[in-house]
Amino acid sequence: MASLKELKGRINSVKSTQKITKAKQMVAAAKLRRAQAAAEAGRPYAARLAAVMASLASKVSGDSAPKLLAGTGADSKHLLVVVNTDKGLCGGLNSNIVKAAKAKAKELIAAGKSVEFYLVGKKGRAPLKREFPSLIGAGFDTSTVKTPGFSEAEAVANELIALFESGAFDVAHLIYPTFKSALAQDATVNQLIPVPAPAQSAAAEAVVEYESGEEEILEELLPRYLRTQLFGALLEREASEQGASMTAMDNATRNAGELIQKLTIQYNRSRQAAITTELIEIIAGAEAL
Repeated sequence: MASLKELKGRINSVKSTQKITKAKQMVAAAKLRRAQAAAEAGRPYAARLAAVMASLASKVSGDSAPKLLAGTGADSKHLLVVVNTDKGLCGGLNSNIVKAAKAKAKELIAAGKSVEFYLVGKKGRAPLKREFPSLIGAGFDTSTVKTPGFSEAEAVANELIALFESGAFDVAHLIYPTFKSALAQDATVNQLIPVPAPAQSAAAEAVVEYESGEEEILEELLPRYLRTQLFGALLEREASEQGASMTAMDNATRNAGELIQKLTIQYNRSRQAAITTELIEIIAGAEAL
């Protein structure tokens, strides 16, 4: 049984931890508002760009289509671009993304495809490397900047385009968290390269007059589309990270409060038992005289 001194030390230690988790919860809540606003502001632009892409892609086919749209003609080498966070203490966010990446990799390997990982962020590297040590390829470090922005997304897109043009892969899939709320962040898997064809022709009904040919516009627009997709994934990651961190720290703060309450009860009982024992010894000594 723990002594009174040990119990008091544990209570003080848990109280200090509770102060830290409460402070981190408040910081995450403040950052979440900005990150959520940025993620939601970027979605309409991405949706409109996708509509224009659909309009152009529906008018281009065959040999005239750019390589980023038509692909290499093969489907054997796949690249999984996994977007994880750089910091921990955000609940099961990173584990859910890694779980989705592992499931996609196993699905492709079972279909006879070769798979390689391109990792954005630090937290997903260790668990993926443990299970797929020989499949970890290049990556991009976002921990050197406070908040990754469009320049980082552009750098990742340029590197992926260079790898694609060099024949390093045939198909790239983007795996990232989509922010729903502070309690829900869904792991999303989308095909990134080649740019997928429009799912429906209705998106191509946007009234747009093109002064140049569709092929020339697509050559310029496809890289921008990839950068926008990656930028959106980074924005969603930031919002998801802060939302998951706020929820995790709130749970940790409440758990610390419950633990403090239990330890305090145990401390009071032990203290009362010690006092009772001392009184019994005093009374027994007095009666012996």
